[in-house]
Amino acid sequence: MNFKEKLNQNPIFEKVAAAGQSLGLETYVVGGYVRDLLMGRESKDIDFTCVGSGIELAEEVAKSFDFHVPLSVFKNFGTAMLKMEDYELEFVGARKESYRSHSRKPIVEDGTLMEDLERRDFTINAMAISLNADNYGELLDPFEGQKDLKRKVIKTPLDANVTFSDDPLRMMRAIRFAAQLDFDIDPDTFFAIQNNAYRLKIVSAERIITELNKIVLTKKPSYGFNLLFAGKLLHEFFPEMVDLQGVDTVDDKSHKDNFYHTLQVLDNVAKVSDDLWLRWAAILHDIAKPATKRFNQKAGWTFHGHEDKGARMVPGIFKRLKLPMDERMKFVQKLVRLHLRPIALVKDEVTDSALRRLLFDAGDAIDDLLKLCRADITSKNNKKVKRYLENFDKVERKLQEVEEKDQVRNFQPPVSGEEIMETFGLKPSKAVGDIKEEIKEAILEGKIKNNPEEARKLMIEIAERMGFSPLDK
Repeated sequence: MNFKEKLNQNPIFEKVAAAGQSLGLETYVVGGYVRDLLMGRESKDIDFTCVGSGIELAEEVAKSFDFHVPLSVFKNFGTAMLKMEDYELEFVGARKESYRSHSRKPIVEDGTLMEDLERRDFTINAMAISLNADNYGELLDPFEGQKDLKRKVIKTPLDANVTFSDDPLRMMRAIRFAAQLDFDIDPDTFFAIQNNAYRLKIVSAERIITELNKIVLTKKPSYGFNLLFAGKLLHEFFPEMVDLQGVDTVDDKSHKDNFYHTLQVLDNVAKVSDDLWLRWAAILHDIAKPATKRFNQKAGWTFHGHEDKGARMVPGIFKRLKLPMDERMKFVQKLVRLHLRPIALVKDEVTDSALRRLLFDAGDAIDDLLKLCRADITSKNNKKVKRYLENFDKVERKLQEVEEKDQVRNFQPPVSGEEIMETFGLKPSKAVGDIKEEIKEAILEGKIKNNPEEARKLMIEIAERMGFSPLDK
């Protein structure tokens, strides 16, 4: 198969080919760009390999443009990168690698094109297109990557046990590619993942979470998580999620499998949002169910307080997994803590007070909270799901009405602590906080409207009841 015509549509390839020829270097397009080309997918990241110095090749290519092209050189790795318009061009010399058992960092030596391709992770990434004059545009596919693309299979070029033992991160990458491309993993390759899962211990949490977040962001993330579970990788870095799996039965009473329920909720969220942190809220919404699981003869299985305990678990999980310890973590924590509240309103008689409190507590996260709650309505009984969702529609309409009327989302007290202190000549104290709290409760209960006039009137009533008088009386 020859891609000369396709390469000629992009002047970048002509320039790289000319630079390689002037330096006397065998030069090739390799890896993901070749894979995507065969799949009919556009790619702006292009990797070039030459038999020789990739840095020299990059420098020669940079000089060939009529305008300045930013060049980044990484001498320690023998690589260089050019950025131009939407393109990222990476250059590296062909190399062979060997590994020590305690590290995934290889000992790198110069190598041939074949040695360079065989060190790559999967057959679908181990193809090259020649940029040399004698066979320009020719596809080189020594490990039948084309065949595996057609079969939709992820497979390693060499013995998978060696590939994964040498660089255990490739096990995460195998599952990530399978999830992104909707491919299967070759049985022998998957068996090697199970055999080498323990090797993931030598991989940094930062590397693991980068791959995991790409799986979380796929169209159907449950596929990737099922592979992580079956491959024993999830057990190595996310035991809390593994603990969700399983069903206990007492006196013929069973609870649902919370692992597979969580995956269904995650898939439901993925259908309506690409937001990574809303998806993480779906992953963690029931994370404390194993810790709060109890059996009661009358009630059966209960998980009382799992939303609060789960919220307390979120910071520790984020910290260990090297997820951001900032507003994004707090957003996930808030949704985990509140995820039962809207569903409880479906079951109960909905009061304006309960709706105001939910709007107050959720703030700007209310819309995402409602998406999570809708996703959390799962059952094998389709009629039951339909009935719940219809009731949930009513709750959402009521929330909208209450918000338009009372404006309690991101509620800011109409009377500040400073105003209370100035009005009554008070210093910072518990009394000031009590006055503010009672005003807030009165607004949330609907006793007064959310405006300064009614709030100030109530402030004076409360303060006088406590024995304080305004200074201007």
